[in-house]
Amino acid sequence: MGRLVESLAPEYGCEVAGAIDSRSAAGPNGVASDRWKTVDVAIDFSTPSAVAVNLPALVRRGIDVVVGTTGWQKDEPGVRSAASDAHAGVVAAPNFSTGVVIFEAIVEHAAALFAAQGEFGAWLHEAHHAGKKDAPSGTALLLKRAMERSGFTRPIDISSTRAGHIPGTHTVGFDGAAEQIVISHAARDRSAFARGALLAAKWVKGKRGWFTMRDVLGIGRT
Repeated sequence: MGRLVESLAPEYGCEVAGAIDSRSAAGPNGVASDRWKTVDVAIDFSTPSAVAVNLPALVRRGIDVVVGTTGWQKDEPGVRSAASDAHAGVVAAPNFSTGVVIFEAIVEHAAALFAAQGEFGAWLHEAHHAGKKDAPSGTALLLKRAMERSGFTRPIDISSTRAGHIPGTHTVGFDGAAEQIVISHAARDRSAFARGALLAAKWVKGKRGWFTMRDVLGIGRT
């Protein structure tokens, strides 16, 4: 993801000041380095444990942050508190694809329509590459929350697949006795996530608060 962000940055009028990875994080060019004092926004595609350490350090330096890492929600209260105390702008989302954000809105509306139809059950399946560690994915959990928020109170079965090099596929189904509706989003490659992160980075610069990609795209909630 870091390489994709770097390669696409010029299209968005962004300049990459540098990168921090697991090898350099604890060295002289880590988050605390003066090398980053002129940086406006940091884009984080790292690991769950790194978010809890890096984000508070970044916002204390006046750097706004875009977080695409998933699986760090147990640390979210402390991370949010650090961002609030620093009056920073943060866009945190499990998926930065514009299509996925719109897909979430569609799923939320569909769930609201099916909520009153008691004979329909709901299910959700997600598939990703073999190297993705968290399952179900952050996007699957986001979709489940959207469905529940819309008033769908019946159980929503979630399943996951990890295989090969799948960039990411999420499928939501509503199944009745005699019919079924299936809605799906498939990523063809990971550039959609990098493009969304760069869009969010431009949007959040100078803002204060905790935001999602719905805020970035101006999509309201039902």
